[in-house]
Parts: sequence; C-alpha cells; structure tokens
Amino acid sequence: MADATDITDPSPHPKSRGAARRALRRGPTIDDVAEVAGVSRGTVSRVLNGAHYVSPGALKAVEQAMRTTGYTVNQSARSLVTKQSNAIAFVLSEPQERLFEDPNFSVLLRCCTQALGEQDFSLVLMLESSADERDRVLRYVRGGHVDGVLLISAHAGDPFIGDLARGVLPAVACGRPAGHGVSIPYVAAEDRQGAREMTQYLVDQGRRRIGMIACPQVVGGPERLAGYRDVLGRKALKRLVVDADDYSHAAGVAAMRSLLATSPDIDAVFAASDMLAAGAIDELRRAGRRVPEDVAVGGFDDSRIARETDPPLTTIRQPLEQVAREMVDVLLRLVRREPASSRLLPTELVVRESA
Repeated sequence: MADATDITDPSPHPKSRGAARRALRRGPTIDDVAEVAGVSRGTVSRVLNGAHYVSPGALKAVEQAMRTTGYTVNQSARSLVTKQSNAIAFVLSEPQERLFEDPNFSVLLRCCTQALGEQDFSLVLMLESSADERDRVLRYVRGGHVDGVLLISAHAGDPFIGDLARGVLPAVACGRPAGHGVSIPYVAAEDRQGAREMTQYLVDQGRRRIGMIACPQVVGGPERLAGYRDVLGRKALKRLVVDADDYSHAAGVAAMRSLLATSPDIDAVFAASDMLAAGAIDELRRAGRRVPEDVAVGGFDDSRIARETDPPLTTIRQPLEQVAREMVDVLLRLVRREPASSRLLPTELVVRESA
C-alpha cells in the first residue's frame, strides 16, 4: 500500500469504490478509509490525530475517503488513547427555572457552545443548585467525562468552588466568585467601575437620596456594592441598601418594597442587575411612584430585559458575548496546560428613559 508521501492522484480507484460501498453497508472502519484513500492505516491514524507528518496529497485523500465512506471518529475510543473527552461542562449554580428566566444565561450558553464548537469541543449543561445536584456534578466531572468546567453564577460559600480550586479539573468562573479568594481563574466585566459610573451618573442627574438593591452573595455583587459606596462614601447609609436573595425579578420586587419602607424619601435606586431593576420598577409603580420623575432607576447588564421594561432601563452594559468567548479561551489554554490568567473586560453606561 502506498505511503503518504507517494500520493499524487487522490481520485478513488475502481477497487476503492467497491470498498466504499461495502463500508456503507456494514459501517465504515479505519481500514476502509485507508483502502479507499490508497494509504496505510497509520497514515489515516495520523490524520485523525492532528495530521502531523502527513503530506498534503495524503491528507486530501483521507478526508475524501472519510466523506465517501461516511466514517466518523469514535470519540469514546479516541478518549481511551488521548485521555481527553473533548467535552466541557457548563455548570450553572442556579435552579432550573432561572436558566429560562434570566436572559444572561442563554447568551452565555449560546456563545460558549459556539466558541467550543469552533474548537471541536462539545458542551454539557449541568445544574448545581442543591447538595444532591452538586454531588452528582462532582462525580460526573471527576469521572473523566469532561476536560474542564465553565462555572456560571457561583454563590458565596458554594463548596464546589473549593473542589475545583483543589485541582479536580481545569476550571474558569464567569465573574469573580463571591465570598471566595482568587482561587480559580475568572473572566468578568469591570463590575466595580461600572457601578461607580452608574452611581455617579445618578448623582450628576441631581439625585440626592440614592438607594441600592445589592446582591453581595452572588457573582459580581460585592464589586457592584463597593462601586456604589466608592461614589457616595458616607452618604451610602445602611438604610439605603437592601440585599436581595438573588438576581431575580421577584427578589427585586421584595427588595424595593423593603427599601420604600425604610427610606420612603429616596429619589433614585441602583439595582445590581437588570432583573432586579425590572422588579423594582414594577413595585414602584404599584406604590404610586413615577419612574423617573419620582424615582430614577438604574440597572446592570444591558440584557434583553433592559429594553422591555416600562420605561426602558438605564443600565451598565457588560459584554457577555465577549465574556463567554474569553472564558472558553482561558479554559482551553488550561486544558492544554498553557499559561492562562483571569481577565477583566470594560463596561459601558447605556442611558434610557428610566433615569
């Protein structure tokens, strides 16, 4: 059988066409590809493992033979050899309903899937919002089913962060995990700077009693609260800050109700996410407060929600699509044992009618 360097005409020989027909009937093998391509089995193997030391003619012949026979790589068999699954876990530390409620998660999921697909990696979606789910996810990732973890919306005190930090697998977090040291690399928007910009904007609009709906136990929350306090200093009174349970609409409604009870004279509120801000606007309307005439409202994210509130929401735009791509890039570098570190991406103030 001809060696890779001997290939000059990759067009199938009549004998090879017969082999291709037989392969289609019973399911193609690597030997069928080699016979149809007119190369050795070793040459086909080298093509399947990165095309190292294969001539352009042989590469073209093998690729054509794979199409002709319908051969696809058996990923399970390859994994036994390479010790790599070519799959990445997208672990969302939220209940299932939040995946569909918060548009940020769908953006991250879509963009991570696309970026991984471009590198021939698959994405496995996993939810980790309870102790049982966390144990199941940990068993799965430890079992060699994935090569790394993209951790989304980590909460303060989540022990899964500690497991990943101990080197279970390469991992990257979306945003700096709340309540943890810098234990695993992360990709985040400049949350603190964005919060400073929003708070300063409200001050510049003449607002004097600016409340905040914070969420310090969720990723990004501590930095956004710190940015608010950076601008207001001593004016960031304790009664002007209410902690929400999570970045949800219901939490925004409850927090705004509490804020009006403790500080009925507020004339602006900065919510740590667009979902929280949307809930705040609904509660202000229920309480008979006009937005922005009585109370200006600012959010954070510039998600789809920001354009659907009434009035449309002034907010801080974080580049979620870029965050997703940078997360994938950092993680795959770690999987390949290349140097990689955390990354911060700039934010932008988007002014709409709510403030």
